[in-house]
Amino acid sequence: MKEKLHTGELYLSMDDSVTAEQFDCLEKLYDYNATRPHELARREAMLKEMFAQIGEGCYIEPPLHANWGGHHVHFGRNVYANFGLTLVDDTHIYVGDYTMFGPNVVIATAGHPILPELREQGYQYNFPVHIGRNCWLGAGVIVLPGVTIGDNAVIGAGSVVTRDIPANVVAVGNPCRILREINEHDRQYYFKDRKID
Repeated sequence: MKEKLHTGELYLSMDDSVTAEQFDCLEKLYDYNATRPHELARREAMLKEMFAQIGEGCYIEPPLHANWGGHHVHFGRNVYANFGLTLVDDTHIYVGDYTMFGPNVVIATAGHPILPELREQGYQYNFPVHIGRNCWLGAGVIVLPGVTIGDNAVIGAGSVVTRDIPANVVAVGNPCRILREINEHDRQYYFKDRKID
């Protein structure tokens, strides 16, 4: 069963071959979430042990939730995550440098079949998520399995990303749709009528 985590095939997520290693990862995550605010160096060292890959300058505010404790997560440099990031990392999640996550963002790689008989038996499948460089996902964004978000994209708060989003756009809604491209207006104004000095 464990071999099927990364193939997109149906598998039983509660199979002993899967859960033995997963629970070890969750123990590390529990310890990370119990760190104190001033223990920044300890948090950094723990993330390097927990994640598949994590670049320099990353900051993840506890509590962090992750099915595998970050074991299948690849963060570039200077990634920032506010409170309550949930990584359903049953397979790989890739995040580029300088990307920011608002509070309570969910990145999900796992899904369950529509057929009730298969769900009843506990089957699931996983597809990786790719988030580009220098993206900003606002508070409460949900990204579903298999989605790719291009570089520099901004995903508006509360959006549910069900399909790929290209680079250099602002996208919002449920389901998330492209609102507009990042443009010259954005070079002059950082928020509504507030000018960039």
